[in-house]
Amino acid sequence: MQSPSGVELAGLVGLLVAVPAVALLGNSGRRHTGAARRAHLILAAGGAIVTAAALAGVLSVLITTATPPRLGLGTAVAVGTALGILLLLVGTAVLPGAAESPGVAVRRLLDGLVVAAAIWFVGWVLLSEPTRILGDSTPMACPSVLVPAAFAVVSLGLTIVLGMHAHRPRLITVRVATGVTAVAFAAVAIASGICQDHDGVLLGGALLLPAGLFVIARAVEVADRPVQVVGDVADRSTTAYAFVPMGAMVVALGFHLARGGEFGLYGYLGAAVEGLALVTRQWLALRDVRKYTLELRRREAHFRELAHTDPLTGLANRRGLRKALLDDEEPQVLVGIDLDGFKTVNDMRGHDVGDAVLVEVGERLRRNLLDGDVAARLGGDEFAVLMRGTADEAMLTAHRLLAVLCEPYEVDGGSVFLSASLGVADTGELIRDADLALRYAKQRGKNRVERYQARYDELLRRRGTLESELRHAIDRDQLRLVFQPVVALPSMRPVGAEALLRWHHPSLGAVRPDEFIPVAEESGLINRIGAWVLEQAVIQLADWLAKGHDVWVSVNLSPKELHAVDYAGQVADVLAEHGVPAQRLVLEVTEHAVATDMEELISRLAELRATGVRIALDDFGAGYSSLGQLRTLPVDILKIDHALVAEPESRTGTAAPLVDVVVRIGHRLGLEVLAEGIGTPSQRAVVEEAGCRLGQGSLFGWGVPAEHLEAQLQTLRTGTRALPAPPKPAPPKDQPARSQVVALGPGMRQLRAVLPTDPSFGARTGEPSE
Repeated sequence: MQSPSGVELAGLVGLLVAVPAVALLGNSGRRHTGAARRAHLILAAGGAIVTAAALAGVLSVLITTATPPRLGLGTAVAVGTALGILLLLVGTAVLPGAAESPGVAVRRLLDGLVVAAAIWFVGWVLLSEPTRILGDSTPMACPSVLVPAAFAVVSLGLTIVLGMHAHRPRLITVRVATGVTAVAFAAVAIASGICQDHDGVLLGGALLLPAGLFVIARAVEVADRPVQVVGDVADRSTTAYAFVPMGAMVVALGFHLARGGEFGLYGYLGAAVEGLALVTRQWLALRDVRKYTLELRRREAHFRELAHTDPLTGLANRRGLRKALLDDEEPQVLVGIDLDGFKTVNDMRGHDVGDAVLVEVGERLRRNLLDGDVAARLGGDEFAVLMRGTADEAMLTAHRLLAVLCEPYEVDGGSVFLSASLGVADTGELIRDADLALRYAKQRGKNRVERYQARYDELLRRRGTLESELRHAIDRDQLRLVFQPVVALPSMRPVGAEALLRWHHPSLGAVRPDEFIPVAEESGLINRIGAWVLEQAVIQLADWLAKGHDVWVSVNLSPKELHAVDYAGQVADVLAEHGVPAQRLVLEVTEHAVATDMEELISRLAELRATGVRIALDDFGAGYSSLGQLRTLPVDILKIDHALVAEPESRTGTAAPLVDVVVRIGHRLGLEVLAEGIGTPSQRAVVEEAGCRLGQGSLFGWGVPAEHLEAQLQTLRTGTRALPAPPKPAPPKDQPARSQVVALGPGMRQLRAVLPTDPSFGARTGEPSE
């Protein structure tokens, strides 16, 4: 064993300084998570291996007596440090910020290899014969040094590439790569110094190694905060920079050959690596371009589908419907669909419930269409169905869809009832014609199917004229009220009147209410017109009451008015302004308003009743009301629909049999019952026999101006009133039920049970009931 020199001892001390740097890298890896933790731990492992191999080599030199060249020891140190440098390169490539994916990290390494091969080739030219720039100091006796030298030039190339392409802030990544390069060149110096016994070279490597490790440790410590990398589908860097390395290789090769050099093994290795790296990098680039192209096509198809698809229901949108119209050359029929009263659902239940209803509509359309048919949502609550076939087949389909769409919608723990209007078109401009037919269906009362006819164009122009003129009808004094009397039965004495709106236009003439009221509702004019009707009716009622007439007045209430903000307050203000008792005013709400949202409707009606006015449920028996709803609705009067009053005798053997049922139900619930649409004495007789105390219809008078009805009221005040028929004695309640024969038709009778509370209880057993 020989005494160690001061230079060797200094090198050992320098290498020991690298141990704290490795510890710092390991501590940084433990503090991080995810990709940063993995990269830092790989760097720490690489630094530890390089340090351990270098320390082992220097200690071996100090304790052994081997004479230079120490090929075995130098080879061991070269291989050990090369393994550590490889790990340092991998850790640098996977650092957050160096590359956004493992694939990009591989491309970064290949780019570094391209630069490294050029540096290697130029170095070979400078170090080999005939240039031999280092002269006798060239480590030709230690070929194993070439292993860490190769990694050193790769590290240098990677540093250059990261300096050009790393994500900003790229300074941290470049600093790490620079530290790795310093460590790699230090390993070359240590292996070369040990092999050839160059103490100065060994000391330089021993000092450079901890310096490089501290640069790495400091860089990752500064980058202690996590780095977020947002990358594209493909790496956008190119290989244009490869022209510089290739140019350097060509110049070096020319210089080498011009000096009389030969193209040896190491030069061949450098050129081969350069070529393979470029080919591999280009292949990866082409694969990325292909992948990027496929991704662009997928995204384009996705966005094209979105452009033709309704995002809520998944059906086609208007653009998708037009595309289907152009793509299909077979005969087509278009069915336009619009939900009646859907805006009320949004206003009363919220848009979330409305969206759920629209989604369910889309599902129902899908389930009831054939293959090849296209269902579309055109916007809002408007849908369409494009189908192949004849117009007759489309009409059958439209009626089937109408029945399906009118079924209750169970959403958010409650039921929503909606009807629909459908328009069918089979020629011409399908979308326009179907829309015209749809509008006509709405004008004719909704909840129906209409097929397009040429005259709808004229109707549409008339509707536009009506809407334009209706906006000025109040200001131009074209609206007026008429009053249809409500009489007490059986005396037929007028006890009230229903205010009915009439519009007489100077050029259009008398416009029917069933024509202009839907226009007012769709155009948003109904609230203003309704306020005018309410005030005029209250003014007239105040005048009648001031003259001593004992009457009340009813006013029809639109669903839009009912859901207006503070409508109850508006009613109370009008009544107070004209001094009319609230109980003298009756507000009529139709069954279609009941069909939307019971909870909200009950709340609104309760607000109105709190003002003292009475509420009438109009058209009962023609809509969706149920017995359960009658028990909860805050109404005072039940108006029997005229369709029940006019039900023919031929169907059941008894004229209007449901009138008796409705009257009994209303009285049991404590409601006053009014039969409307009484047009004949026989209908009046049926209503009176059922026990209904109020009647309305053409038999008692049409809607007349206020002064005409006032004349009737004045006549009653000055004339003799008809005395009501004496009431029948009430049968004892504890008496058992009797049987009674009911005439069902000519020669047909049936036996039924009669309760003591039945008005016909007094008839003798077996006596036919009239």
